[in-house]
Amino acid sequence: MTTRREFISNTGKAMVAGGLVTLAENGDPVMIENKFIHHVYFWLKNAGSKEDRAKLLEGLHKLSMVPTIRTFHIGQPADTNRDVIERGYVFSWFALFDNGADQASYQVDPIHLKFVEDYSHLWSKVIVYDSVDAK
Repeated sequence: MTTRREFISNTGKAMVAGGLVTLAENGDPVMIENKFIHHVYFWLKNAGSKEDRAKLLEGLHKLSMVPTIRTFHIGQPADTNRDVIERGYVFSWFALFDNGADQASYQVDPIHLKFVEDYSHLWSKVIVYDSVDAK
């Protein structure tokens, strides 16, 4: 049996080894710098439709194939509940780009345009948050 401290240490090492967390040599988290972050939240027209949810998820996986995307994440609302948390969306789409030019290229990439054409009928609302380094 391992101690709680050993378990936490081993779990953290596994996350780093798996590429889920980037740490500095001293073990501290590393800030993502000099990147363009594109975060999109989707609300479905038919919020209770498992078919529409599956279809949009399919589309987001196809969207991840845009060559200028360095890293992506498809998320759903976490099981947290505080007054400041928005839980009405069905999926969040996070994409990391090397720079604004790569993100601009993504906007006109045929894969992105096809995604909008094929899946936009599913959503009732989309909110986009783009961000760059704070100075």
